[in-house]
Amino acid sequence: MGDVKQALRAAAANLAAVSDTPRLDAELLMAHALETERDRLLLDPARFAVPAAFDALVARRMAHEPVAYIVGYRDFWTIRLGVRPGVLIPRPDSETLIEAAVSHFAGRAPRRILDLGTGPGTLLLAALAEWPAAAGTGIDESADALVLAAENAQALGLAARARFQPGDWAAGIAGPFDLILCNPPYIADDEALMPDVARHEPATALFAGADGLDDYRRILPDLPRLLAPQGAAILEIGATQRDAVSDIAAAAGFSVVCRRDLGDRDRALLLTLD
Repeated sequence: MGDVKQALRAAAANLAAVSDTPRLDAELLMAHALETERDRLLLDPARFAVPAAFDALVARRMAHEPVAYIVGYRDFWTIRLGVRPGVLIPRPDSETLIEAAVSHFAGRAPRRILDLGTGPGTLLLAALAEWPAAAGTGIDESADALVLAAENAQALGLAARARFQPGDWAAGIAGPFDLILCNPPYIADDEALMPDVARHEPATALFAGADGLDDYRRILPDLPRLLAPQGAAILEIGATQRDAVSDIAAAAGFSVVCRRDLGDRDRALLLTLD
């Protein structure tokens, strides 16, 4: 038996050396060790005893292993996605793309959705959960990601409306799609990353050439042929890439609007055809 509150305080103090969110990390790890939800843990921590597994989970986090890989999931938008090593972890910043889509389609709903670089199904499954009449396709070059995306679709009850297939961005894909979502790699090859990311997440989902723009140069010119009238393509960008990616999009014939994330950073470009 042990005091959960005291254990959380001690773990958070230690995790502050490796995490920007040490208390949250400690709570998620404790809830996972107790096989309960974080909100139930916080509602009445006195009803629980510190489990033997907790210290080992904290040690893994102290070694910079991402919490999502330790607990096996990440909550995103309105859904919970299973995650595991080898597949990119969904980021809260990427919810900006779904917010932009909801705003664009206010009063109507997209019917066909394409998610390029779907990973564990992040953007496609969030969109399908938002629009119950929609169906869509997720593309990824990673076989591991596609297996996980299909598992997530099944777990969320969305498998009948989601299809996942291997691909090289949009090559060989036929439209039209009302909504195209894409979170491509956009980190420059020489950019330093936090140890959590650099040591554990797949480099192919992160890096995109000397300036981080290689994949935008490949993706954007191919999107006009896939976009339905009044549709939108929404791409995630790095916080300093607004002008550079907007220029590539404009050269492909798009009108561009930038959306900012909750940290007030440039995060998504919403593209439409005039």
